[in-house]
Amino acid sequence: MNKYKLTRNLGLKIVAFIFAFFLWFIVANVDNPISRTTFSNIQVNIANDDIILQGGNVYRVVGSQTASVVVSAKRSVLESIEPSDIVATADISEMDSSTGLVPIEITIQGFEGDYESAEAVPRNLQIVTEKTNTKVFTLTVTTVGTPRDGFELGDMTVNPERVTIAGPQSTIDQISRASASISVSGISESQEIKADLVLYDDDGNSMDQNQLSNNLGDDGITVNVEVLKKKSVPMTFSVSGTPAGGYEYKGCSSEPEQVEICGNPDVVNGVDSIDIPAAALSIEGATENVVQTIDIRPYLPDGVELVEESAGDVIVTALIEQDGTRTIDVLVSSIRINNLSEDLEVSYQVDAKVSLRFEGEQSRLDVLDISNAVSVDLSPYTRPGTYTVPVLVDVPEGITLIDEASVQLTLQEKESEPQTDAEEKPSDTTAEE
Repeated sequence: MNKYKLTRNLGLKIVAFIFAFFLWFIVANVDNPISRTTFSNIQVNIANDDIILQGGNVYRVVGSQTASVVVSAKRSVLESIEPSDIVATADISEMDSSTGLVPIEITIQGFEGDYESAEAVPRNLQIVTEKTNTKVFTLTVTTVGTPRDGFELGDMTVNPERVTIAGPQSTIDQISRASASISVSGISESQEIKADLVLYDDDGNSMDQNQLSNNLGDDGITVNVEVLKKKSVPMTFSVSGTPAGGYEYKGCSSEPEQVEICGNPDVVNGVDSIDIPAAALSIEGATENVVQTIDIRPYLPDGVELVEESAGDVIVTALIEQDGTRTIDVLVSSIRINNLSEDLEVSYQVDAKVSLRFEGEQSRLDVLDISNAVSVDLSPYTRPGTYTVPVLVDVPEGITLIDEASVQLTLQEKESEPQTDAEEKPSDTTAEE
């Protein structure tokens, strides 16, 4: 009897097996359905381009050489695919010569047979063929960043001086200039720097070099950069001749007071001032200040130059005073402000000065100190505006201020300070009894 157990109710068992398989199939597809996913910016590789190149032509891709790829597969497969697994290929041998369209074929490495379909969007890559051309450009240097504080870029020499660019005629015609781009951020000594080749069009935009070649080889471009030390130094002046009788030379002042020089660090470190010889400035017979513009560039030490070439002309004033007089320049910022209205604030030109001229015994003038004796009284000025205000000077006995002096000040309303929450909302709490 036992040998008939397997075949007993055979039809029912077959139906049960079919139902179980059908149920498994439904569950498997519900839990792991077929889906579609798009992978963007997949680079399209070009195969068999020697078909074009061997004829002495070149080609360029119209638009982007990337495509989106739509993959249909089970969800578990899609979750495992990475963009790097997708290979997009445009085979030149399949190009339509009349339109330049090359179909894009998609393969997914490591997932062969595991996906239903993979299609590129767009489906074709468009190729334009044209004659090749070459052009030679002289390289200029483009710098990015700034040297370390206290240093300045000097001469820069490019090696090689020229570059030959080859590529499609239309692209070559767009090139306006070729540059060796280097970073100089934070450098503080002369050195050779590896450079990047950058090509620019007429509008100053950098150009894509994917379809271009050059003759630089593995050595590329280098730039020898000279780095100079910067330093601000004062100027000292000597004068020739003597003032008229009864007048005395009191020294020189200059505008600017200092100039910024640069050069080899060993040289610049040894320069403490720029010395202007007496032959450059004569005070012979002078009865008043002698003002003269002097070009200081001929007097720069060897190996030193100005950071700004236009800073070479300096206005020099030789101070000539009559015996028994003395002129003192006072910074407006050092003048004491009295009686300024509480709702106003004062401003003035940066580095503004006022000249005060005194007379008296020379011995007293020589030791005269007015550092804390100069003030202005702003009590008459209660509205915003720009005013010419008299300068008040407390001078010791025996000294007289020869000419009245004034200073230009601007008064404006104070900006209101934002109130805090505590100031805006007075407390309304009361004590409970």
